Amino acid sequence: MIQNLPDLRILPLDSLILHEDHDNQRTLPLVERLRVQGVIRNPPIVMPLMDGSNRYMVLDGANRVTSLREMEFPHIVAQVVEPNNPNVNLQTWNHVIWGMTKKSLMSAIRKLMGLELIKINTRKSLDPPKYVPVQIRFPDGKFYLLTETPTDLAHHIETLHKIVSTYKVRASLDRTRQTLIDSFKPIYPDLTALVIFPSFKIKTVLKLAAQKIVLPTGITRFTVSPRALHLKYPMHELSSGKPMEYKEENLKEWIEERVKKKGVRLYSEATFLFDE
Repeated sequence: MIQNLPDLRILPLDSLILHEDHDNQRTLPLVERLRVQGVIRNPPIVMPLMDGSNRYMVLDGANRVTSLREMEFPHIVAQVVEPNNPNVNLQTWNHVIWGMTKKSLMSAIRKLMGLELIKINTRKSLDPPKYVPVQIRFPDGKFYLLTETPTDLAHHIETLHKIVSTYKVRASLDRTRQTLIDSFKPIYPDLTALVIFPSFKIKTVLKLAAQKIVLPTGITRFTVSPRALHLKYPMHELSSGKPMEYKEENLKEWIEERVKKKGVRLYSEATFLFDE
């Protein structure tokens, strides 16, 4: 048996909770693809909550989880990682926005209650806010901070949702790790802005999810090593009414058979896949 395989388990679908707002428009196309393919290609990654509730937060794979719920599956195969795993990291996605005028975006933001739009003079210092503010950079070099009246973390998350709502249906967006806007100018002729979000700690996101407080869609990115990919686990093994214990044992045997046939390989080096 290969040592240190990813921890793959069969879990009840109703024990999984999302940590980000989910776009339900993405669910139906995946439901159709799953029905045609008949396999779970890449298992979602989940992390147990720290409240003893036997619930798991979905780190990656929200669309797969939502699709199987739509198909009324009782169970799912998932990769489980622990909160104290040093090989699990949380990064922040920023949003590149295009197809919306600067005037429209600024007008929508100014209408948000409890939010102050501050134009930054980069030659002057600022007093630190209670919560790290959202930053907006425009192609003309203008730079703004979106600050809010200090309250609590739940209100801060609600404010992030309101900011994203000003453009998510009125403009197109891509996710990026970059924090400077100049490199996007030649790529997006109708570039609107770069929205830079604050970072979060894993334990904070776990606590929020346990309270059913979700972050806006597309602002977090979890990285996990090692990652189970191309599993291609048969969906009929998940859809049956057989007990979870039976399905767990079946998964274990299925993995052992794959290992015996040399169907499992660990790539220790950075790898590009061209069949995604």
